[in-house]
Amino acid sequence: MTIHDLPYSERPRERLQKLGVAVLSAQEILALILGRGVAGESVMVTAQRLLSQFGSLKGIASASVEELVRIKGVGVAKASQIKAACELANRLEGYSEAGEKPVVKTPDDVASLVKGRLRGKKKEHFLTLLLDTRNQLIKVAEVSVGSLDTSIVHPREVFKEAISASAASVIFVHNHPSGDPKASEDDIKLTKRLAEAGGIVGIDVLDHIIVCDKNYLSLKREGLF
Repeated sequence: MTIHDLPYSERPRERLQKLGVAVLSAQEILALILGRGVAGESVMVTAQRLLSQFGSLKGIASASVEELVRIKGVGVAKASQIKAACELANRLEGYSEAGEKPVVKTPDDVASLVKGRLRGKKKEHFLTLLLDTRNQLIKVAEVSVGSLDTSIVHPREVFKEAISASAASVIFVHNHPSGDPKASEDDIKLTKRLAEAGGIVGIDVLDHIIVCDKNYLSLKREGLF
């Protein structure tokens, strides 16, 4: 059975148009993202196969492209569509309405702003929040992806966008995929090094937040720099 064999009123796209997206099941939403199935097989079957293999939408979102393409009916193009849709949802979480600039004053503010973007990531992502003189967010800049114990997080790269955006201060954020937010010696050394560089260029380093899926740690609050 293909999607066209379903009664018109039971097709995901038509149900969305008539009843709204909230009524759709996870399987139907996945089917809409995938677009079409393979020869002789409904896209609904492919969607259900994904849910069965990874257990839930969260499991699918956490899967890599390489893992997704192992599923029958999912090629690189469809796997990329799934990853893009999941990343879009992550980035929407914590964003303010258009035209509004979030005010960032506390570690809670930072965590709320970036947790969706970093949730479920299997690699460390280092972000810089660029703030104006009123602590309003100018931009969230991604500096690097990968282990922080390498030269990839260099003061030159970290402050380049801050200087370009005329930021008055910055807050650093990175995630610990392990789920443990405890700061390592490398985390502390890096933060002190960046704070010193910020002092030289006239940009205050307000904090460094380590984010995990369920909790976070503020190096400033812990007195670690």
